[in-house]
Amino acid sequence: MTPGGALADGLRALGLELDAAARQKLLAYVALLEKWNRVYNLTAIREPGRMLTHHLLDSLAVLCHLPEAASLRLVDIGSGGGSPGIPLAIARPRWQVSLVERSRKKASFLRQAQAELALANLEIVEARVEDYDPAPLFDAAISRAFSDLADFAAAAERVTRLGARWFAMKGSRPTEEIAALPASVRVIDVPRLSVPGLAAERHVVIMERTA
Repeated sequence: MTPGGALADGLRALGLELDAAARQKLLAYVALLEKWNRVYNLTAIREPGRMLTHHLLDSLAVLCHLPEAASLRLVDIGSGGGSPGIPLAIARPRWQVSLVERSRKKASFLRQAQAELALANLEIVEARVEDYDPAPLFDAAISRAFSDLADFAAAAERVTRLGARWFAMKGSRPTEEIAALPASVRVIDVPRLSVPGLAAERHVVIMERTA
């Protein structure tokens, strides 16, 4: 099956309707990731077909749990190679998405992807999240394969407004990490994500501050 066909099948399974321009940008992102990965080692996944499943569709599977807002300021903390931030920025062009990444080589890739994919709604922040002071604060925060939940919650609290929700994408349900969260963090839900073509477990931990 062609990459375009695999993407179309995956989007259909997720119930997402994206126009041809968005689908083309998603495929171009995978091609760019595969190209840069040969030198920069951005991801352990080497094959474009697996990148499509493990990065694109895995990132887009969380969309149904994110706020249903026409406009949203979303921060991807520790973005790495751009997932989930870049796929989400492509799928939701009216959202403003900021990618916070402290690694210089990864931030260089993110800037190149932003330029080549012409993503005007994407911002690249090369910094440690502990040193980042956005204004205004974000409406929501997300991470994928970040450190543990407590560290992510502490980082998200710094850069999001009161009432914001935080979305931590995980593999299996992180029961011990949830139990170790401070009392200032409330877990709203931990839905299982269904990623087309991926047999491994995926969950998203949805959190907010308690006060």
